[in-house]
Amino acid sequence: MADINVSAPRISLPGFEEAEALGPQDAEFVRDLAAVLAKHGNLNRFGLCLLHDHFPIAAGEVLVETNDPRTRTLHAHVEKADGTRHTKASQWRFLPHTEAAEGGRYEVIQLCTPLDLCPGRAAE
Repeated sequence: MADINVSAPRISLPGFEEAEALGPQDAEFVRDLAAVLAKHGNLNRFGLCLLHDHFPIAAGEVLVETNDPRTRTLHAHVEKADGTRHTKASQWRFLPHTEAAEGGRYEVIQLCTPLDLCPGRAAE
């Protein structure tokens, strides 16, 4: 696995039902964020996701996304961080300064698999 620290306990997030989606009150925030992304040439590289939990993920575990392009499906499941072959982070969570570890002001919350690890790919 890539050099990603997943040993620290994760700070819990609201469940999907309780998480507040973007709304009209966020217009200025979205405008400012888009301007920062554009300034750094990342407008087509990064976006937003609604941070939420469906189930707890323990220290030492990581959420992994796999996909099957043939059936156009995505799958997410939990793996032990020290045993996963998935190496590319695809979602990050910004941390307040007081919670930032040595690695920076964000934590990886999801890894994505290269296509060769996708369901059904081994048979091809």
